[in-house]
Amino acid sequence: MDKQILKNLLSNTKALEDAMKFIYRTSDTNDIFPFSNYKTFMRKYNDIALKVLNELKEEVIFDTYDLDKVKDWADTVKPQQKMYFDTVLGNVALLRSTLENKLDIKNEEIINLKNFLGSSLRKAILHDPENETYIQDTIEQLLIGKGLSKGIDYDREVGRLKVSIKEYKPDFIFLKLDLALEIKLSKTKPKSKEIVDEINADIQAYGKGYNQLLFLVYDIGTIRDEDEFKNDIDNKDNIQLIVVKH
Repeated sequence: MDKQILKNLLSNTKALEDAMKFIYRTSDTNDIFPFSNYKTFMRKYNDIALKVLNELKEEVIFDTYDLDKVKDWADTVKPQQKMYFDTVLGNVALLRSTLENKLDIKNEEIINLKNFLGSSLRKAILHDPENETYIQDTIEQLLIGKGLSKGIDYDREVGRLKVSIKEYKPDFIFLKLDLALEIKLSKTKPKSKEIVDEINADIQAYGKGYNQLLFLVYDIGTIRDEDEFKNDIDNKDNIQLIVVKH
């Protein structure tokens, strides 16, 4: 398996998916045949899928299209054209997801996000934070500055999860990464101890809705031993903890 070849194929797959979604977004309702180019997309999907199959061998199975047996647009009606278009887009999405999993793209992006917040947040804090909302606002500005779009790449204070009679709501979610990000502000030593209990409770709750959890603790001089504080929390594949010092 050549990872660079797979990365190039993933880029091609994403470009194909973006082009098809663009047609969905911009198709004129008055257009008689907005999805009449389905066969062109089938051909491009076939090209990519066959190259992926060649790289991954027997590890995966993808549908491909026998274009000689697919009717041309002139021999179909609008609902048939959309049906063909939808099936291609579904297969393209499956192909993209498979490539991302093989390349561990999600984990790589989570690590990049963790490193980005760990190195950038302190520089963006302009005064002593009074509450967690100020930290959250600053993080959101960093995400926007990084080029992420709210509602697409991330969302804030949505995605409620109910555990027993209590509701939990992550500070940030990144649906494409299946990730919940929770922010904590440690202003006193007693609070730093409370945060450990809060994080453990959050793990139980958010773990029911998200496969990946990231906790960020902004510390105003209350955590003496960072490694001890992180112990048993930042040592799991799907749970990570950042401590940012003020």
